[in-house]
Amino acid sequence: MLSLVLQTDYYYEYTECDSTGSRWRVAIPQSHGSCIGLPEPVRGTECTFSCEAGEFLEMSAQECTQCAAGTYSLGSGIRFDDWETIPSGFSSLATYLDNGPHGDDSSTCNSSTWFPQGSYLESNRDECTVSLIYAVHLKKPGSVSFDYQYPDGNLFFEFFIQNDQCQEMDQTADKKWLKLTSHGEWATHTVNLKSGTNILYWRTAGILIGAKVVKPVLLKNVHIEGVAYASECFPCKPGTFSQTPGSSSCQPCPRDTHSGHGASSCTPYADTYTQLGSAECKARPPCSKKDYFQIHTPCDLEGKTQVTYRWVEPQICLVDVAGAETLPPSGDREPCPPCNPGFYNNDTATCSPCPPGTFSDGSCPAGTEPAVGYQYKWWNVLPASMKTSCFNVGNSKCDGMNGWEVAGDHIRSGAGGSDNDYLILNLHVPGFKPPTSATGGAGTEFGRISFEFEMVCSADCELYFMMSTRVVASWEGSKVRQSYTHIMTKNASVSYTWAFQRTNQASDVRQNVNNVASIYSISVSNAVDGVSSECQTCALLSQPSGSLCVPCPPGHYIHTSQCTECPPNTHLTSHSTLGPEACKPCGPSSKSNKEHSRCYSDCVFSYSENNVSLSFDYSSLGSVGTLMNGPSFTTKGTKYYHLFNISLCGGEGRRAVCTDNVTDLSSADSQKETGEPANAVETLICQSTIIPSSGRGFHTALSSQSISLADTFLGATVALTLDGVKARPDLFPQTTNKVPDVNFFYRSLEVTSSCDKGRNVVVTLRCNPDRGTQGELTVPSQCPAGTCDGCTFHFLWESSGACPQCTSTNYHQIEGACKGGLQDTLYVWTEPKRCVGGVSLPEKKTWPCESMDFLVKMGATIGAFTAALLFSITCYFWKKNKRLEFKYSKLVMSSNKECELPGADSCAVMEGEENEGEMEDEVVYSKKTSLIRKLKAIASRVRVRTIMQLC
Repeated sequence: MLSLVLQTDYYYEYTECDSTGSRWRVAIPQSHGSCIGLPEPVRGTECTFSCEAGEFLEMSAQECTQCAAGTYSLGSGIRFDDWETIPSGFSSLATYLDNGPHGDDSSTCNSSTWFPQGSYLESNRDECTVSLIYAVHLKKPGSVSFDYQYPDGNLFFEFFIQNDQCQEMDQTADKKWLKLTSHGEWATHTVNLKSGTNILYWRTAGILIGAKVVKPVLLKNVHIEGVAYASECFPCKPGTFSQTPGSSSCQPCPRDTHSGHGASSCTPYADTYTQLGSAECKARPPCSKKDYFQIHTPCDLEGKTQVTYRWVEPQICLVDVAGAETLPPSGDREPCPPCNPGFYNNDTATCSPCPPGTFSDGSCPAGTEPAVGYQYKWWNVLPASMKTSCFNVGNSKCDGMNGWEVAGDHIRSGAGGSDNDYLILNLHVPGFKPPTSATGGAGTEFGRISFEFEMVCSADCELYFMMSTRVVASWEGSKVRQSYTHIMTKNASVSYTWAFQRTNQASDVRQNVNNVASIYSISVSNAVDGVSSECQTCALLSQPSGSLCVPCPPGHYIHTSQCTECPPNTHLTSHSTLGPEACKPCGPSSKSNKEHSRCYSDCVFSYSENNVSLSFDYSSLGSVGTLMNGPSFTTKGTKYYHLFNISLCGGEGRRAVCTDNVTDLSSADSQKETGEPANAVETLICQSTIIPSSGRGFHTALSSQSISLADTFLGATVALTLDGVKARPDLFPQTTNKVPDVNFFYRSLEVTSSCDKGRNVVVTLRCNPDRGTQGELTVPSQCPAGTCDGCTFHFLWESSGACPQCTSTNYHQIEGACKGGLQDTLYVWTEPKRCVGGVSLPEKKTWPCESMDFLVKMGATIGAFTAALLFSITCYFWKKNKRLEFKYSKLVMSSNKECELPGADSCAVMEGEENEGEMEDEVVYSKKTSLIRKLKAIASRVRVRTIMQLC
């Protein structure tokens, strides 16, 4: 006997679609058993069929039916907005693909995941790579959209899609890499999906370079369109309700009401409170000092103000219970602070701005014009150009609250609803209007904003200063009263924002109310809609009677109401400076551009010492030099590199560029307007952090955290110090090279929280012929990041292009042998050669010459003739000398005893004496005269002369 099959014993499903796009509806038993008695299969709806939002497909009739009250439907879509837990179908996978120098550290990522926070998901804050994964099968093309917060560029955030073959879908960079958001701002991201299986990935990975903790990514309201159909409606989550049938969404319950699961209305409770969209009521606590704050009342008609106290709204505490605090009494009425500069009090309770063309004390005289801008230093009411708000990503406690409160001589952060609220103060500037005499210039400063602030903190509070959505500077912890200045280099509308957060940890209570940020003064120069408190000198028409201010050409300063061009090789510092002092000389070995807006190196350097002159030409190094040092590793072992781009001769069009390929890639409009990458830094020296593609599982190397290290050239010199910047030759290997190192000094005008005077850079150029033209850039081995103190960077650039120009003193000549009547003269470089370019070696020279064989023969002939002549002369005089000696000896021998010598008639040789002489020669010199006998004869002659003297 067959049992009766009830409708509750089975349910309907569709079969898979066939090749024709059709399917069948079949009945599936609720429990395993016999299929006898089930309804027969019938042809189902088309595979692409779906219902409208607020409806679901009733499978029995295969018709769309409205959802009941307390439920909702998206039709062909699904939405995830309840994050008390990670919804079914989602999974979180943590990996650590970079082993680093410490081996496999994958176990350190076991606790890294996406954390549900009730109304949103929060990503990891560490260096692990964590993916949130969801797979969905679409019957027709659809889309996915989600809301996110991405405030910290130190955390990489990408969204991509894979098919069922684990192949990544084609995506442009602006769809894959998410755009940074300002603090407290939710952005929406939408990507089209193809039919079939789509696996969605939200992937994050932190880079903790330094001790600073990154801020997580927040995710909510994931909405997917393109599913086949909705077979049922979803009940409203607790804290929400849908009052009418056919709803496509649920509304949050009002304050002080609550609702349960699938509610069509919200229920109020007495003596309890709830936040907007709360699922349960909480007992109201007794009021405490944390539940009220003080304000200064606006000036009344008598010009008086006083301190009063107000409850934090909405007030959730009870006053009339034991132990509750009450509001303190208001303070005494005191005179209102004076009007801010540029405003005046026209016998009313408010301050009014000075009319155009005037300043606080009257009209500007001829030859001057108002110096427009904002100068806020008295805080009785919030200026019209400013507004304040409060925002929290996890709750709505502070919605509608004032984030900042005026306090007479300062403005301070408000109470807020929770400790992790963003207390926001905003100042909008529609544009900048430089002084008339400066509008023709090409200077880099259109205006500047300066403010003086102070922070008192006991927790991990932080103050952000932002320009539009970009964080310009931030400060953590307590800070003494100090000033900060930011220079505007582009003329555009801008919104300045100060955001104070007592803690970045999730918090639902207000405990650290004594953590306060105070701003004492804010000044903005050259604001378009600003007011004036003083007049400034301007240039006049050249006519004697001219009184109209005129713009000065680029590179001109105002002197005696006339425009005067700056001298050569000087730069115009500021248009607020009058007279020649406005033009500052460029540093050594630098020159100014045509507009006198900046100084740069023309790649030429000269140096003289001890009558030796060296000339350098760094043109071969003038293009941008690149150095990627590393690898370095974070505390968890993530590998990263520092990429430095250096423009040594940074003239016009020769500047270094560092680009982020991760953050802010969706700013395509900005790129089209400027023609430059949306998130690029163009300067003289810049730095980027590079994460290799193999290190974190990304498909490409990541470039982020691009910053400018130097935007001003100070000069080049062999000295070790210039304008307060000191070179450190001890950080690099010493050299025996006699060519001196040349130091290029740079500075960045932008100050940071860690470098209150800006960053400095020293590039040392060293002659090294073995390094080639481009050479090699290195950083100190003990400071692998290029800096030892975080503010001054040092680089050594060794190159043959850093050697001096060659001169005639760098080579010598060599003379060759005389061959065939010709002799060559060669010129060679003096080794070791330490010069490049300059003069070239002279060509080989050939001179006529006499050969060596002819000279030798002629010398031998002349020598022989000379020797024969000398021998003949010697023989002749020797013979004459012999005759004289004989006659003298004869006279000596014939002398008398009285020592009288007979007078000689003549000393000449008489006739017939020649033979006699020969006889005497035979008698006296019968024997051959020896050397001893010659000496004895000389001695005898000396004795004769002595006797004759005695006689």
